[in-house]
Amino acid sequence: MNKDRRARIQALLNKLEDIKEDIDFIKDEEQEYYDNMPENFQMGEKGDKAQEAIDNLDYAYSSIEEVVEYLEEALA
Repeated sequence: MNKDRRARIQALLNKLEDIKEDIDFIKDEEQEYYDNMPENFQMGEKGDKAQEAIDNLDYAYSSIEEVVEYLEEALA
């Protein structure tokens, strides 16, 4: 792989790391929102939706980590 393609992949890796940080921050905010809900809300529709959002953000984070691993392998 030439230097230009390596640099472009590295730029993508940097962007993905920023995206991962953003996702993690949003997930933490949603978790805090859920944790501060009254228990009856946690067990209701609002709590279910918040928990689903947290789960989906976790999946998104994990998926990006997988993409990062593939790109790092491409650089190796």
